[in-house]
Amino acid sequence: MKKVGKIILFTLLGLVVLSTFVFLFNKSKPVETTFEIVSPSIGSIENKTIATGKVEPRDEILIKPQISGIISEVLKEAGEKVTINEVIATVKVIPEMSSLNSAESRLRVSEINLKQIEMEYARQVQLYNDGIISKEEFDSSEASYKKAQEERTNAQDALDIVREGVSKKHANLSNTQIRSTISGMILDVPVKAGNSVIQANTFNDGTTIASVANMNDLIFRGNIDETEVGKVSEGMPITLTVGAINSEKFDAILEYISPKGTEQSGAVLFEIKAAVSVPDSVFIRAGYSANAEIVMAQVKDIITLPESAINFENDSTFVYVLKEGLPKQEFERRAIEIGLSDGVQIEVKNGLTLEDKVRGNEVSKSKR
Repeated sequence: MKKVGKIILFTLLGLVVLSTFVFLFNKSKPVETTFEIVSPSIGSIENKTIATGKVEPRDEILIKPQISGIISEVLKEAGEKVTINEVIATVKVIPEMSSLNSAESRLRVSEINLKQIEMEYARQVQLYNDGIISKEEFDSSEASYKKAQEERTNAQDALDIVREGVSKKHANLSNTQIRSTISGMILDVPVKAGNSVIQANTFNDGTTIASVANMNDLIFRGNIDETEVGKVSEGMPITLTVGAINSEKFDAILEYISPKGTEQSGAVLFEIKAAVSVPDSVFIRAGYSANAEIVMAQVKDIITLPESAINFENDSTFVYVLKEGLPKQEFERRAIEIGLSDGVQIEVKNGLTLEDKVRGNEVSKSKR
């Protein structure tokens, strides 16, 4: 039994020694690395930037009353279209007691004055017909009578304006009827019947009755980072993607870049505006979020190569070109001149042809 045990022990020892030699032999073999092979191709490269913002009407007009009072009726709702001078709502005037009292007093005084002058005028007419007074005296009396009539009419109009907000002879110009100042679509009607409103004046903006805008004249309003604002200019074409309408893209033209930036979350952003072209078949609501894609530089029909295949060293760029006809991969280093890059593909101006094959990313490592 002892003999058998020794044989097994020596056998195991021999296997361990053999395994060690095999491991060391395999480890000493040179490692062969295999690379992906890429070929230059003809293509186009665009250098773009994205600006975020929203689509809104170029001009949104706030309709405000020219008289204070209470909304008696709202005739339009948000989403409806209106034409210029179309009535949106009506206002009932609540007269101020002191103004009402003054207007009533003025009317009573004018009536008393008119009655007195009217009797005097009647006497002057009779005297003139009898040839007692001259034509000059009669004309003076007639002028006084007409002035008294005009004063009584003005006093009545003033009272009507205090009570109703408009006089009878100017009923078609009533400022109790709130009219649209432009043709377009009503975006919002923030008041309801019964709400009190204040007229627009030098001390108060007034209560907004409605906001109206021309929805056929839209702009994109967004922000662009300070690192890219110097690369864009007015007149550049923009491709607009609206968040609510992902299936379509819209053309726009950059027409404004703010000369002053604002700091937001540690970054300086500059406002931009672009005129949007919207087909008649598409309806874009005011305030839709959108992304503007601005092409800052573009080259077409040039030799391109994946940027991952390019090696950068100081101010030089080079690639490793595959040597043809060899049993294994071998490469030669070659300097090239590059151009525009989009982060994935890069333009090759000099140093490569379409027939060259370039070393790409490492694929695997194997031992001989």
